[in-house]
Amino acid sequence: MDRVKLQVRPREGRGSKDAKALRAAGDIPGVIYSATTDTQAIVVNARALRQAVSGGLHTILDVTLDGDGQTRPVLIKDLQLDPVRGRVVHIDLHEIRLDQVIQTVIPVHLEGHAEGVNMGGALNQPVHELHVDALPADLVDFISVDVSALEIGQSIRLSDLEAPPGVTFTDDLESTVIATIAAPVSEDELKTEAELEAEAEAEAEAAAAAEAAAEAGEEGAEPGEGGEEAGGEPSGDDSSE
Repeated sequence: MDRVKLQVRPREGRGSKDAKALRAAGDIPGVIYSATTDTQAIVVNARALRQAVSGGLHTILDVTLDGDGQTRPVLIKDLQLDPVRGRVVHIDLHEIRLDQVIQTVIPVHLEGHAEGVNMGGALNQPVHELHVDALPADLVDFISVDVSALEIGQSIRLSDLEAPPGVTFTDDLESTVIATIAAPVSEDELKTEAELEAEAEAEAEAAAAAEAAAEAGEEGAEPGEGGEEAGGEPSGDDSSE
């Protein structure tokens, strides 16, 4: 993994008002966590940070803090984003040792056009990151998975992948599904529960209406029963004296 230099400075102010002023000036407040030294509040230039992480958020950053002259290898632990504008409002950095295995996550990128999609299936990616153990220098920006041969009903599990050199997968190899192709969904399956209920009610109403019409027809036919009386022919004795 590439290493990028990043200059930061100590943060002197505190509170939301100070943080707002920093962001307005094009800076981002942050923190460097360390297992060997005290937590350090910092400020980093927003443009410099964007350039530093342009190669990926898992890039090793060689951070130099103004005033102490020391370079610290760090990884980004967390980026807090503005929910409306989507820009970074706070950054957490974690100091690491290059000779010590660390636990982190690596993104998964699906590559290729799945054959099952051409057959009408839908490509699903249940997992977007994989947990790994590795030395910082052995980390990669992402793991590429080719899905072009994947057909309907097939899936790719973690056990099907080969870990990059020096990297150990820590997720369950069999239960971790990277990608799968689902069968085409019928129109009935796409209907919402409310739509299905409405259809059922309409069918019930139509059946009730048909039954009522049938009963009404039977009641209208009753006066016609009885033959001669229904025909209006006079009844009586035909014999003549």
